[in-house]
Amino acid sequence: MEFNIDDIIYWQEGFLKVNATLLNTWLVMLLLIVFSWVVTRKLTSGLNIRRGQALLESFVVLVLDQIREETHEEADKYLPFIGTLFLFIVVSNIIGVIPAIESPTASLSTAVALAICVFIAVPVFGISNRGFSGYLKHYIQPTPFMLPFNIIGELSRTLALAIRLFGNIMSGSLIIAILLSLSPLFFPVVMQAFGLLIGVIQAYVFAILALVYIASATRVQNLKQLEKQEG
Repeated sequence: MEFNIDDIIYWQEGFLKVNATLLNTWLVMLLLIVFSWVVTRKLTSGLNIRRGQALLESFVVLVLDQIREETHEEADKYLPFIGTLFLFIVVSNIIGVIPAIESPTASLSTAVALAICVFIAVPVFGISNRGFSGYLKHYIQPTPFMLPFNIIGELSRTLALAIRLFGNIMSGSLIIAILLSLSPLFFPVVMQAFGLLIGVIQAYVFAILALVYIASATRVQNLKQLEKQEG
């Protein structure tokens, strides 16, 4: 097993190359696109809906409830980003249990790219809720001297988000590969189930942390709205 799946090269021409990270990321996107197309092409209402539609609707309701619990506001505007983030990560994680396929999230470049998406989304949602000046003011709270520390905090939590996802998925895949090599007749089923559990948990943790960061960027506006409603 390669320690860094970026080093698994399937095709290269000059500086252009297709490695395991890129190929498996395309595979995950293709799976999500095909699943979405199949499930949504014949939507119905009522009790007699198809299993795929029921599964997708249950997932949407679950994500909406989680967003409302964390942000205490309308969840629809956060659903596309948080839902897509969770779906991509969970499929990327669990696809690694298939023999000869590595999880794209076991690559540091993928984990960093996902963390950068969260890093960009936080100010976007914050500015849309609080306005440009209102959002920037939290960087100088409680005093202007906190500006560099708040900026460092934003960068460090983004780095921690990437390292947490990469470290957990990469180490989990490594442990499973080692155990399978030691006892290939006993561990396969148990380790595959363990890999699925790790993949789902890490996707959930990543999405929840992203939601918490976004909620912290919009919280002041929510408090003002509550004060107006109570007043």
